[in-house]
Amino acid sequence: MIRDILLMGDPRLMRIAQPVIAFDTPDLRTLLQDMRDTMRALGGVGIAAPQIGVSLRIVIFGMDRSERYPDAPPVPYTEIVNPLITPLDAMTEETWEGCLSLPALRGVVPRFARIRYEGYDLAGNRIERLAEGFHARVVQHECDHLDGVLYPMRMRDMSRFGYESALFSETVD
Repeated sequence: MIRDILLMGDPRLMRIAQPVIAFDTPDLRTLLQDMRDTMRALGGVGIAAPQIGVSLRIVIFGMDRSERYPDAPPVPYTEIVNPLITPLDAMTEETWEGCLSLPALRGVVPRFARIRYEGYDLAGNRIERLAEGFHARVVQHECDHLDGVLYPMRMRDMSRFGYESALFSETVD
């Protein structure tokens, strides 16, 4: 089922999500299906449970190709419960991000360039992966939602934040 996305300003997006303690339950399977349906219907590359009003530490992400990020390389489809991110070094990259909870807006956000992420799948089996570049960015962005952080909170330069239609228009005065 496609669920409504909470928008920036909704206090539920600011909450710290709770860990999942029971795996492979009917409720968890339904939640993950709703997250998949919602992400795909909206053309997202990731979604976190808090974005649909469920305060649990669950994110999904992945895509082969994205209209929203046409130059981005593929990201393997992943469902991860109770994720934990560890930067592999201090190197960061800044580039444009968007978010389903901030429709039509974009901003330049610094993120760690290389990370390790770990957590569990639906059945409670351990997942551990290394990621870099766009893949690492997507994981960090989605996991931020679990701690009540939206990408504008990470931005260093608010002059690089605005509506896509204004930021990327061909109109020049």
